[in-house]
Amino acid sequence: MDTLIQATVMGIVQGLTEFLPISSSGHLIIVPALLGWTDPFITSLAFSVMLHMGTLVALLAYFWRDWAALVPAFFASIRDRTVGNDPDRRLAWLLAVTTIPAIVLGVLLNDVIENNVREPGTVAVLLIVAAGLMWVADRWSKRSRDVDSLTVPEAFGIGCAQALALFPGVSRSGISISAGRVLGLERPAAARFSFLMAAPVIAGAGAWEALKLIRGQEPAAAEPVAIVVGFIAALVSGLLAIHYLLRYLARHSLDVFVIYRLVLAALVLLWVAVH
Repeated sequence: MDTLIQATVMGIVQGLTEFLPISSSGHLIIVPALLGWTDPFITSLAFSVMLHMGTLVALLAYFWRDWAALVPAFFASIRDRTVGNDPDRRLAWLLAVTTIPAIVLGVLLNDVIENNVREPGTVAVLLIVAAGLMWVADRWSKRSRDVDSLTVPEAFGIGCAQALALFPGVSRSGISISAGRVLGLERPAAARFSFLMAAPVIAGAGAWEALKLIRGQEPAAAEPVAIVVGFIAALVSGLLAIHYLLRYLARHSLDVFVIYRLVLAALVLLWVAVH
């Protein structure tokens, strides 16, 4: 029963923090550490894969109309060898461009980061640094652009920012929304673009981790019921996080998330100091 409870909590944490700009990878390190959870299943690769698949399904389900238009548009542009004036083809290629930095950096540095940047203290420092970047970006923005106005170099720049989320504590949504804000995107537009560009990256990360399991690089966890529970928890909480964040950002700034990150970082650093 304890394992099921922990799996549920971790699934909820993954679903919420994958989309709220507060770092899912950081929370998946901090939460077990602060709660004293030592079950190897909770930190296993198999469980991590399923949590990420839960958030991926949440993304695909919430934006299914977008993907139903973007995927055929992408392949149609390849077939016709032109983008033309089709906004769906253009957006599809902008999203494709954003994945390049994450793929390159992920292949080159993923294992290094996984083995060396997973201590709660390090995560706390990155929470603070990224909070500062979010605060500055949210105030610097001219707040006058929509996604349709993005250029290819700008999309690539947002992709470079997203790639930094490989470092736990940075937050994929937080850093990519901030990059969009620096470029002048309205908050809801920056969040929508961030969520759309997340789908191929999350899918790629999940496939990479699944490949490790298949190759036997990581032992598979033998907790099928808990894996399903975690998957469902991540899916449901992810859908809620996407929905309410988009509504929230239509009227509010990122300040509440900046404050949360700073408070959490302070608590983690205090915990590190007394342990």
